[in-house]
Amino acid sequence: MTRVKRGTAHVKRRNNLLEDAKGYRWNRKNLFREAKQAVIKAGKYAYRDRKAKKRTMRGLWIIRLNNAARDLGIKYSQLIKNMKDKNITIDRKVLSQMAMEDSQVFAKFIEKVK
Repeated sequence: MTRVKRGTAHVKRRNNLLEDAKGYRWNRKNLFREAKQAVIKAGKYAYRDRKAKKRTMRGLWIIRLNNAARDLGIKYSQLIKNMKDKNITIDRKVLSQMAMEDSQVFAKFIEKVK
């Protein structure tokens, strides 16, 4: 059987990982062992923060809705309860955009929900 040398695959794997660590500080950008740990940890942070971003955006939508609704004389919790009672299914993102971009339409919507 012929001998298989794995030099090119080995070098390619290392180079790909070092490319992922490009822009990191100190030894984490050019030493394989340090870069490998940094890339793994960065991946964990990225995964975690993609979930956290969804939570923070939902919180932002709720804050915007509450402020816009209070200007029109209704609390956020009352707004959501009235929407559920009337089987209106518009998500908070769309409502928030409506409140920010088109306040007249949002005011009409609030009157309908009240």
